[in-house]
Amino acid sequence: MSDYQYDNQTVKGFILSSIFWGVVGILIGLLISVQMWAPGWNFAPFFTFGRLRVVHTNGLAFGLGIGAIFGISYYIVMRLTRRPLLFPRLARFHLHLFNIAITLAALSLFAGMNQSLEYAELEWPLDIGVVILWVIFAVNVFGTIIKRKEEQMYISLWFILATVIAVAVLYIVNNLAVPAGPFKSYSLYAGVNSANIEWWYGHNAVGFIFTTPILAMFYYFLPKSTGLPIFSHRLSIISFWSLVFGYLWVGSHHLVYTPLPDWIQTLGIAFSLFLIAPSWGSVVNGFYTVAPEWSKMRTNYLTKFFILGITFYGLQTVQGPTQALRVVSQLIHYTDWVPGHVHMGTMGWVTMTVAASIYYIIPKIYNTEIYSEKIANTHFYFVLVGQLLFSVTMWITGIQQGALWKAVNPDGTLKYTFVETLVKNYPYWQMRTFAGVIFTIGMLYFIYNILMTIRKGNALAAAKAEGVR
Repeated sequence: MSDYQYDNQTVKGFILSSIFWGVVGILIGLLISVQMWAPGWNFAPFFTFGRLRVVHTNGLAFGLGIGAIFGISYYIVMRLTRRPLLFPRLARFHLHLFNIAITLAALSLFAGMNQSLEYAELEWPLDIGVVILWVIFAVNVFGTIIKRKEEQMYISLWFILATVIAVAVLYIVNNLAVPAGPFKSYSLYAGVNSANIEWWYGHNAVGFIFTTPILAMFYYFLPKSTGLPIFSHRLSIISFWSLVFGYLWVGSHHLVYTPLPDWIQTLGIAFSLFLIAPSWGSVVNGFYTVAPEWSKMRTNYLTKFFILGITFYGLQTVQGPTQALRVVSQLIHYTDWVPGHVHMGTMGWVTMTVAASIYYIIPKIYNTEIYSEKIANTHFYFVLVGQLLFSVTMWITGIQQGALWKAVNPDGTLKYTFVETLVKNYPYWQMRTFAGVIFTIGMLYFIYNILMTIRKGNALAAAKAEGVR
């Protein structure tokens, strides 16, 4: 089957786009980490923390994350169905529309247009654009799978299908709003209902953007890169259905000790604990897959990325349910602990798995080998150290904040003023910036390696063409 039939150009376009938006998001992340301890680095009105923070989250979640999901999902779907995309021209249009939408989203957030909903900040015209993008993706994925030549439905396809359906439902329900002008709208929900819907969406956005599609990559590329069959297909299917069922009920664990009815809070806590089992089903599957040849952790750089990635996923899926417990929640919620938790997932699990998938795909598309395994290993250790330093400093800050805010004198008054608690954060915030720099250097190694691999592939193709002539 030719490259045109497999539509590698669209896959490559999404991957390179996601890398570009990832660089933008990471650099803005570095700047806002400095703004936390050096307020003079806020440049009003466009480059203040309040505006840059949402550009950072949207750039990485939707620019890097969704861009990579679109491209890598197309790559996986074509291979597992053994046929080209059903609508290749629609996929090319999808790529161009994606970049236009992300550009407009960034500009609108810089301009201060914001619905003030976590992970759903975009105003209504862009929401409609996002829905159109997702419908195009769904049409191509479902159409290609329905017309597939391979009878078997491998586990990665199930995870991709769940992503397509769940994100569509979550995004539309959470973003129902009444337009009040071209760039302003008001949510249909109010009060505690608004909070409940928002966190039902917010937590499941993590579940179905940062978990299910990343697991699809993990289950496809781990066996491909190691040459080892997945340990248990049955375990992967059981984990899949349990995870998808359980995830949809846990958003309310972010609303413990709020006016939300107690039974909904308890439901969220109970299902959060339940989620440990299906999450660790995938962790166990990954470890047992590599167990027969554990030496690949030394000899195969892709194995290191995938196994450390799934390890961070395992840690994340213990930490998350633990945070849902009331006694833990009352200490760490609304502190730096929570973004520390999110960053362990995104910088550890998501970034490592996506980077490893791209390391696998790009040489295949260009019919060459990776430019430098040594640079890939250097990239691995930089992001590992950077991520660990980043997460640990935020966890320490979070516990410190929770403890200081709760400390009271014998007469019941607060022991510390807000400014006193704020000043104690500064050393940890500065260490967080340092960790971010280390992580960024690692990602620059990654980008250099990918670009040089593309250059190497083009040079080989040109040499071959000259030889033919």
